[in-house]
Parts: sequence; C-alpha cells; structure tokens
Amino acid sequence: MSEVMYTMRKTLKNLASGGNMLMVATVLALLAVNLPATHEFYTWLWTNEVRLQIGSFNLFSHMGHPMTLAAFINDALMAVFFFSVGLEIKREVLVGELSSFRKALLPIIGACGGMIVPVVIYYLLAQGTDYAGGMAIPMATDIAFSLGVLSMLGKRVPIGLKIFLTTLAVVDDIGGILVIAVFYTSQINYWMLIAAAAILAFLAIGGAMMKIQSKMFYIIFGLAVWFLFLNAGIHPTIAGVLVAFCVPAVPVNPPAKFINAIRENVAHFASDDEVHLERRSILGHQQMDWLKRIESASDKVISPLQDLEDSLHPLVNYLILPLFAFANAGIWFDGMTLADAYAGVSLAIICGLVLGKFLGIFSFSWLFIKMKVVPMPEGGTWPRMAAVAMLGGIGFTVSIFIATLSFPEGSKLLNDSKLGILLGSIIAGILGYFMLKLTLPKEAQDHGE
Repeated sequence: MSEVMYTMRKTLKNLASGGNMLMVATVLALLAVNLPATHEFYTWLWTNEVRLQIGSFNLFSHMGHPMTLAAFINDALMAVFFFSVGLEIKREVLVGELSSFRKALLPIIGACGGMIVPVVIYYLLAQGTDYAGGMAIPMATDIAFSLGVLSMLGKRVPIGLKIFLTTLAVVDDIGGILVIAVFYTSQINYWMLIAAAAILAFLAIGGAMMKIQSKMFYIIFGLAVWFLFLNAGIHPTIAGVLVAFCVPAVPVNPPAKFINAIRENVAHFASDDEVHLERRSILGHQQMDWLKRIESASDKVISPLQDLEDSLHPLVNYLILPLFAFANAGIWFDGMTLADAYAGVSLAIICGLVLGKFLGIFSFSWLFIKMKVVPMPEGGTWPRMAAVAMLGGIGFTVSIFIATLSFPEGSKLLNDSKLGILLGSIIAGILGYFMLKLTLPKEAQDHGE
C-alpha cells in the first residue's frame, strides 16, 4: 500500500509541475502569434517538413508526403504522450485506483457524467451548424492543469480528493482515446492495419508469454505499429496506447532476490580495507564486477512498464506537452470581436466545459453516493466535491487535440474553438480554485502523505 501511495504522490507532483510548464507555453504561444514581430515566423515555423530518411524511406511521412512540424508534434510526439497515458492506465488497472472495482467505481461514474453531459449541452447548442462535429471537444479533463490548481492549495487538499480527480481524469483519457479511435479515422488501408495487428499480437505474446523485458523491443516494434497506423488511416496516437498495453508490468526478479544480490556484493566491499577504499579513485576489475551485478539486479527488479513510465514523465511533462501547447494554443485575435467569445462554437465549448463538466461529474457522483452504491472520497464533503467537479472543466490539452482533429487547420472554426477551450478552462479553473479554497480547512492537514 505504501508503494502505491508513493507512486501516486510522485505522479501528482510530476503532473502539477507539468501544469506550470503548460501555462508558460500557452502564454508564449498567444504572444508569438499576435505580436507583429513574431507572427509570420510563428505561422511559418509549423509548416516546415520533418524527415527521418534512409534512402527513399521516410519514417515521418504520411501517405507518401513528409510530415510538417505541426503534424509531427500532433501525430508523432502526441503518440508518445498517449503511450505514457496507456502505461498509466495499465498500472492503475493492475495496482492503482482502478485495480479495485469499488475504489474505481466513483471516479468512473463521475467521468461518465463528465463526458455525457458536456456532449449533450454542446449538441443542443450546435445542432444544425457547421461546428456540430466538435461535440467531443468539451469531454476532456486536463490532468496536468487540474492538479496544478490543486497543488496551489497544498496539503489543505485531502488526498482522497486528489486521487478522485486524478483517477477521473485517467478514465476521461480512456473515453477520449475511444472517441479518437472510433470517430477520427480516415479511409482505412486494411493491409497496413493487418500488419499492425500482427506486430501488436507479437508484442503481446512477447510480453505475456515469452517474458521479454527489453524496453528497446517494445520501442522499436512500437515505432513500426505507429507508422502502420499513421498510413493505414487510424489515428496514430491510438498506436501509443495499444503498444503500452503490451509492455510487461512484472519484473524479472522479485525484490527479495534483488536485496540478496545487494547484500552479497556489498559484503565483498566490506571485506576490503576501509582506508584503502577511501583513497582509491579507480575501481578494480573485481569491484567493477560487483557493482555491475548490483546494477543488473536493479534493472531486473523494476518492471519495464514502471521504468518506461518513470522515464517518460519528464519528457512528456516538460517537453512534449509544452511543445504541443506552444504549437496549438496560438489564438489569432486579429479580426476577432468580443461576440466571438460568447457565440458559436466558442460558446458551445465554454458551456460544455464549465456547466457540462460540473453538472455531469457532480450529479452522477451525488446520485450514486446518495444511493450508497459508492462511498464519499476520504476527506470529501459536498461543497468540496462540487469544487473538484468544477476543476474537471479544465479541458485544455486533449480538448485542443480533439479540436485540431475536428476542424481544418487555419480555419476560423478551429481558432474560435481554441478560444472557447482557453476561456472555458480558465473560468473552470478560477471557479474551482475559489470554491475549494472556501471549503477547505485554513491550515494544512496531515493526510498520511
């Protein structure tokens, strides 16, 4: 249990820090696209081609054409993000908050409400318009931003509420992945899809039956699956999730064997003269061998899933997501009027995020808690649950991602949808913060962290 809580605390800290990076990248994008000195460079930058080519084969190509930098970020780097999400989902299912049906039920219920109600509100406002196809945009909850707001209140926030919001956002991600897989596919090349399925089957067998622990095995074949998905007409980010599900979660050796290996090899050092060890600057061959055995034992006690997830967190939170925000959050204000903020697609998204997410998460949770199907989260009260439900309306990253899939690049619809996402997320974040601040205890609480 302590290991699970340590992993949860580390995840919360990483994601909260990532939220700060997203804020900085978003502000920079807004400045870069609107300042006359940088506007042309900003818009030109994303049209440059990206190649990783051997002979006539270019890994970063789509239907025979090189990817632009914008496409590389949205289709390649975001596949790494969804790979990381897939690893997190698998870990949560195996040992985390989704491993127990009773523990997982409330966040699942809340997430379902938080996906259904925003879609309904958006549909009611958008039916019969040219932006009706963006119904999935307000479904998402941005885990980094929402936990970033929670982190501003520190230890005043009960750990039960943090876990509820984190798990809800993970379930939200699963919903977003399913929507992308089902609704955002183009004409399918079935031969490439069959080849990708064969490689995925090979990866699954390699992890489950052959016990292959090499991370490079999953990365190299995962790249092949990504390329085949990209050119088969299936959105390539789905490849990241499916490959992640194939990565083994069980280490080669149990912790007891690792501890014995450490004791055995450290004992060799203990037998050496202590003064002699302090003066030595270069290790001997035997000492190198002892340390290599400890290093090898360390590698075999951490599962590939946990190792990859831990290694990818800094890359995703401090590079990929900020780069995605910088490339996609640039809203061009020239020619935009105040009416654009409360009309059309922007209004539909704002209402979906602020009202839809709040009503969906809170009402579904309230109903099932009142029916005694699920318990209230530890440290939770109805006002606090309402505040957390409001924070669920911060839909930044995945909402923008779905918007780029829903509307043509450079179109007014896409620009206005980004405005709605930005305003809706800001409103939900500010309201959620103050609602939570008013309902939490004035002093920091010891939540057993």
